[in-house]
Amino acid sequence: MDLPIFWLLITAALVLFMTPGLAFFYGGLVRAKSVVSMMMLSFGAIGLVGVLWMLFGANMAFVDGTDSDWIPEVLGNPFSDFGLNDAAKAAFANEGGGALAGIIFGSTFAIITVALISGAIADRARFFPWMLFAGLFATLVYFPVASWVFSFVVDDDGAATFTGWVGQLGSHLGLDASTIDFAGGTAVHINAGAAALALALVLGKRVGFSKELSKPHNVPLVLIGAAILWFGWFGFNGGAATTNDQAALIFVNTLVCPAAGILGWIITEHFKNGKATSIGAASGAVTGLVAITPACANLTPVWAIVLGLVAGAVCALAVELKFKLGFDDSLDVVGIHLVAGFIGTLYLGFFAIDTGLFTGGGNLDQLIVQVIPAFAIAAYSFVMAFVIGTVINKTIGFRVHEDEEAAGIDTALHGESGYALD
Repeated sequence: MDLPIFWLLITAALVLFMTPGLAFFYGGLVRAKSVVSMMMLSFGAIGLVGVLWMLFGANMAFVDGTDSDWIPEVLGNPFSDFGLNDAAKAAFANEGGGALAGIIFGSTFAIITVALISGAIADRARFFPWMLFAGLFATLVYFPVASWVFSFVVDDDGAATFTGWVGQLGSHLGLDASTIDFAGGTAVHINAGAAALALALVLGKRVGFSKELSKPHNVPLVLIGAAILWFGWFGFNGGAATTNDQAALIFVNTLVCPAAGILGWIITEHFKNGKATSIGAASGAVTGLVAITPACANLTPVWAIVLGLVAGAVCALAVELKFKLGFDDSLDVVGIHLVAGFIGTLYLGFFAIDTGLFTGGGNLDQLIVQVIPAFAIAAYSFVMAFVIGTVINKTIGFRVHEDEEAAGIDTALHGESGYALD
């Protein structure tokens, strides 16, 4: 049974709710004097990216070429239906509301991908340079990458054919497998994680960068944010389901993988530090959610549990690398989203139902078509984000002054305080 259009609309609302949830999650992790600034980076992304997507982003993210050329169409025409005028008229006439449902669903992915990046530059980024970066990154990176990964056409029989180069990669290489990225392991998490690493390098370390500086100011706020993210993630992963059976499998995996992620993280944390923390549990849940994103429709629950355990444990260790390697990824976007995004995407090459190396008869095809897009998108996102961030930093300045940073940037940037106690 095909799911109706309102399924997309309901799940789009769930995914949009994730970005305020991300604001809570990030807001609780920073200092008390930076919580407003941190949350504004997410809400700013909602405002700007939401508008850009409706004006031209949705058009850029759709390509209709299905030829077998080695240089396939990689970008839609941003002016093909500028401002969705034609799509709105079709919906008004009851002749195409499904297109708008897909567009609104896609907009929420664009918004949260950009918002995720902001966690890497917490406590030191100016608001309007961030907004400039958000607009340029969405236009030059996310919208094209979305066309590579998510763009598809539907034939008269209702069958979908992916039209971006990632979707066509297997056929171009003459392989028996196609790239699997059901909900955005590459387009969302690897994309955002690579950009976060680039921006962290551009802006440099916070004043007094240390483990002490990284302590959250409001643990309950972090847990509330993680809960909202998990709730919304059922829409994030399940919105693109085409049948009730597929949606059920996705929902099972979206529960069990992050649950295992919690266990993987807190067990690792216990053996490493002697204590399991609530921040670790929340981070483990998010790690499991990231890892299952590309794989939610293509794993059995047992392999989803293993994925969550592995991702939770690995990311619990990966978040410490910033102190050893000397880059200041404030809220561990790299250690969670980039690392878990890679784990979930590549894991499919081994354990995808019927096509993985260990679940599909020892065929390497699935692994090959998972590796190439993961590294290609990471490289493209990193380079573009580094260039965009550097240009902004060298021209109008991206980072606040050191005295403002030390004092707390909420009052300096927004004239507000997160906690007015007098």
